[in-house]
Amino acid sequence: MFRSNVNQLLEEKGMSTYALAEKSGISRQSLFKARQDAGISECRLSTLARIARALEVGTKDLFDEKREP
Repeated sequence: MFRSNVNQLLEEKGMSTYALAEKSGISRQSLFKARQDAGISECRLSTLARIARALEVGTKDLFDEKREP
């Protein structure tokens, strides 16, 4: 299971979802999915790469793996 870091990164960068959509060329619907823990694992790697580029971070910085006990 993955945990999304997109909301945290948006806050750190002072960027809105609308601004990220404009900068990345990704729909706000896709960004909504990437912002959810359950949704980020359903995103294409190419979509995550575009989001990461727009946020000026590495793709792997968009999520953390949650380990189940």
